Amino acid sequence: MSLIDWGVLLFTLFAIVAYGSWKTRKNKNLESYLKGNNSENWATIGLSIMATQASAITFLSTPGQAYESGMGFVQFYFGLPLAMILISVFFLPIYYKLKVYTAYQYLEQRFDVRVRAFTAFLFLVSRGLAAGITIYAPAIILSTLLNWNLQLTCLLIGGLVIIYTVSGGSRAVSLTQKWQMTIIMGGMFAAFFYVLDSFPETVGLSEGIDIAGKLGKMEIIDTTFDLKEKYTLWSGLIAGLFLFLSYFGTDQSQVQRYLGGKTLKASRMGLMFNGILKIPMQFFILFIGAMVFVSFQFNKPPIIFNTSATNIETQKQESLLLIENNYNDIFEEKKAALLATDTDTKNIQFLQAQQDLLRNEYKAEMSKIDSGYESKDSDYIFLTFVLGFLPHGLIGLLLAVIFSAAMSSTAGELNALASTTTIDFYKKFFKDSGDEKKDLRVSKLLTVAWGILAIIIALTAGLFENLIQLVNILGSLFYGTILGVFLLAFFFKRIGGTAAFIAGIIGQIVVLSCHFLSVYGYIELGYLLYNVIGSGTVIIMGVIIQTFLKNNTKPELVSSGN
Repeated sequence: MSLIDWGVLLFTLFAIVAYGSWKTRKNKNLESYLKGNNSENWATIGLSIMATQASAITFLSTPGQAYESGMGFVQFYFGLPLAMILISVFFLPIYYKLKVYTAYQYLEQRFDVRVRAFTAFLFLVSRGLAAGITIYAPAIILSTLLNWNLQLTCLLIGGLVIIYTVSGGSRAVSLTQKWQMTIIMGGMFAAFFYVLDSFPETVGLSEGIDIAGKLGKMEIIDTTFDLKEKYTLWSGLIAGLFLFLSYFGTDQSQVQRYLGGKTLKASRMGLMFNGILKIPMQFFILFIGAMVFVSFQFNKPPIIFNTSATNIETQKQESLLLIENNYNDIFEEKKAALLATDTDTKNIQFLQAQQDLLRNEYKAEMSKIDSGYESKDSDYIFLTFVLGFLPHGLIGLLLAVIFSAAMSSTAGELNALASTTTIDFYKKFFKDSGDEKKDLRVSKLLTVAWGILAIIIALTAGLFENLIQLVNILGSLFYGTILGVFLLAFFFKRIGGTAAFIAGIIGQIVVLSCHFLSVYGYIELGYLLYNVIGSGTVIIMGVIIQTFLKNNTKPELVSSGN
């Protein structure tokens, strides 16, 4: 990195922190701190919702996902627009009518305090772990590729987030996320331009799409109904719908973003803004990854992208050198075939398959030499391109994009974790003094505490197969159960608190059991289905248990309609 890159990076980060802290320095009570005095317009809500979900993992892992597996991951988001509509119709009116700070307050009024505490606890566990991962993900990759200290990188990201989140609360998070999303998308468009610029003169965008298609990277829709496949049309529409209903409708990190809206209409428009733009945004980020793949058809990529994952001196290992030489020969042959006027598609596909086999063979050989070698390196692909092909200054901006994404997502999570702990546990079970200033101080201290815990998790985390999958797996382990409880509350009037509480516990046990059975190879199940299994189990068990209980359900306080 040059001094220009450092200057751009540091200026961008500290400007965001200073802006968020200064604009929201006058918070005087808990409502302004946790809900921003309901002052956000629909555009700020929409961008804030997108920024909370789009962590640094999105911009590091998603291009690598497309590079290795193609564009099919976009199917994961196909259930999102329908989820936004359902939340706008059924969830939002209830939250606004009750004027809740957290989504879980509603569950006490509908069921009882046990159900409220149970779902709030599940949220704290899942989101607390995720907050650490959103710090760790960019830190491990940046520290590896740039030779930065991992611990200091985690502390920098976490520390900056804590400063403006504690200072300004919910409104600081929303305001800074608006500018962070602007920087993020500006940086990604700039990166896309330089990806295309790295193509040979005879290869343009249309030719690049054609090459990516021939090599299997442009297969977007998979209509097969296979429970073992993670990303298909049906898993996106069905399992994805359940995941997004739970994430955007019951996860406080998202609920808090739209509870701060000026009006119910503004919050609805913010949700629909996210529902309309999220799929095109993810498609574009995946498309960048596919075009990076095309670029590396003409600009020789390293045989492995994470070269710092081991202390092996590869140039002294004959077996590795032999594989790499064969890899380079096939690359040159494939490049010549792609540039030929009369291209042979089958031959190009064969050469790509050979190149992939050699890459996997190289990794396997590395693992034999060093048992601790981490072979999965898709998270390093995009940043490798950035460092190798972008001009100085823009490298700093793209690194600022990654930091900004990590900060925006983590800030939303810390703010929601502090809100839930303050409202659903501290004020409910410990001390509700009625002193607004004291409650505000407690909420700020809890924000710091969750920030420190997130940093600790980041410092002790280990790299998983693919970081974006890890975050989605963590969510899927808990979201289905939480959603099932909320669906019982909204649509099953006769279900009481005891039935909902027991059903929630059973649902969570079933999901965790399915996950462990899948991990150890007893069953083959895509993790997105955990959301369907969890919510389905809770609903079915809630109905069954209620039939055996003598006491009637507590009447619902509000209608789930408009």
